[in-house]
Amino acid sequence: MEQTICIFGDSIVWGSWDPEEGGWVSRLRSYLETSDYEIRVYNCGVSGDNTDNLLQRFDVEATAREPSIVIFAIGINDSQYANSKNNSRVPIERFQYNLQKLINKAKKFTQKIIFLSLTKVDESKTMPVPWDTTKYYDEENVKKYNSKIKDICNKNNLPFIDIFDLLDNSDLEDGLHPNQEGHKKIFLKIKDFLQGYMS
Repeated sequence: MEQTICIFGDSIVWGSWDPEEGGWVSRLRSYLETSDYEIRVYNCGVSGDNTDNLLQRFDVEATAREPSIVIFAIGINDSQYANSKNNSRVPIERFQYNLQKLINKAKKFTQKIIFLSLTKVDESKTMPVPWDTTKYYDEENVKKYNSKIKDICNKNNLPFIDIFDLLDNSDLEDGLHPNQEGHKKIFLKIKDFLQGYMS
């Protein structure tokens, strides 16, 4: 029976900075489509998205694709702050609420819901980011948001794929986004997990 995987997230899901292979989701799709799996993979990543944005579009996109597996890889933009740590893009209490709301929405389509952890950042390039000198990503804040994802997965008994320590600074193109090698590492980690999860 054919399965449909929808992967919801931000620019890292979308595939920024991997011009040859299109990012880890595209690599996963290519692998599954050329293997003995009857699986469709949809990249539902939007550059710049946080959980507020994803909540607004989730129902429409999931309804159109009817996923049998939902993977969420979202949260690093929630942790971004402007000028001061007290000014996170999505306050952590709302972030936690949003995660639970996304889970509740996803359960209307499937019980197979997976979360990917956040990735580390290279603060030498993200404090601030070069494309907007009022915006900051720091590792301490990213870790706080990442811990909320892990907590909500434990509370809901959902798989949590931890890739926080998977990438080195050399795998981060601009301090935030993985380069080709970084996307390859994420793909291999997800591929290995899914092979066990779907067997």
